[in-house]
Amino acid sequence: MRLEDFGYELPASHIATEPTRPRESAKLLHVKPDALGDYTVRDLPRLLREGDLLVVNDTKVIPAQLTAMRGAARIGITLDKPNAAGDWLVLLRNARRVHVGDVLQIDEAFSAEVMAVHEGGTAALRFNVSDAAFLAALQRSGALALPPYIARPGGITEQDKADYQTMFAEHDGAVAAPTAGLHFTPALLEALAAKGVETVRVTLHVGAGTFLPVRVEDVTTHKMHAERGIVSAAAAARINDVKARGGRVIPVGTTALRLIESAAGNDGTVRPFVGETDIFILPGYRFKVADVLFTNFHLPHSTLLMLVSAFAGMARIKSAYEHAIAHDYRFYSYGDACLLERL
Repeated sequence: MRLEDFGYELPASHIATEPTRPRESAKLLHVKPDALGDYTVRDLPRLLREGDLLVVNDTKVIPAQLTAMRGAARIGITLDKPNAAGDWLVLLRNARRVHVGDVLQIDEAFSAEVMAVHEGGTAALRFNVSDAAFLAALQRSGALALPPYIARPGGITEQDKADYQTMFAEHDGAVAAPTAGLHFTPALLEALAAKGVETVRVTLHVGAGTFLPVRVEDVTTHKMHAERGIVSAAAAARINDVKARGGRVIPVGTTALRLIESAAGNDGTVRPFVGETDIFILPGYRFKVADVLFTNFHLPHSTLLMLVSAFAGMARIKSAYEHAIAHDYRFYSYGDACLLERL
């Protein structure tokens, strides 16, 4: 399976740099086994069934982009995830200027010691504050790590801080938003509940690896960055109960899908899960839990495009994306959505 198998040409005009307002007015492409349907996200209640279960990711995006000084050298830091020792794994810009033992000064009261430097611009940093003080320091000196295709020459805006957070955001730790969830509003959830569609929460903290491209031609050799996830015992029981009753499990976004598939045994039973997952889903994968997927339109050559190709079929995804481009859908994080029926 080659990287070129997952390419497509997207006009720059189709890349969304602001979300649709209101959020649920975004376009929604329903990808069925034998047809495509054009809707808006507001139509979701009539596209789903009583007894369906939406699985949403309640991670909260932190200001993960930091700028530090090492002497006269400016060092860019993007947080990824904490490790077992309490240090943070990070991606560095200008990493060649950094060595083990260096102290990177972020502001007068916020600094980090370099504990390890790895290949590829990654490193382990030990910050001088932790817990609530660490989060407060991020709010003071950090910025959102928006995807590179959302240009903000003047810096992140206050509007971005609101736009790049889902209504479900509760647990601090994500570098990037689980963007499928950006389409949901309280009014939409009320309409879904009135239809008999239930919602359950899980947590997957999206890491900095989500911004990194696939660099190998044989995609089966690609190594995913691990991300931290939690499926509570109550959430696992809800998912299993819906499956047992014949309802459909519908992850909102690829993050929720990857997490519940990681938590499931070969028999399809979802178990409580606390840990890291580096699951990489390619065409040929046998899905154990997810029946339908609500997601955005993804970048060419990305692992997310590979995942949706596995879920709905490569030919169907190619046809759906061609249709979306021809009908002026907006792509990527702030873009429109699709509802994929499983192959």
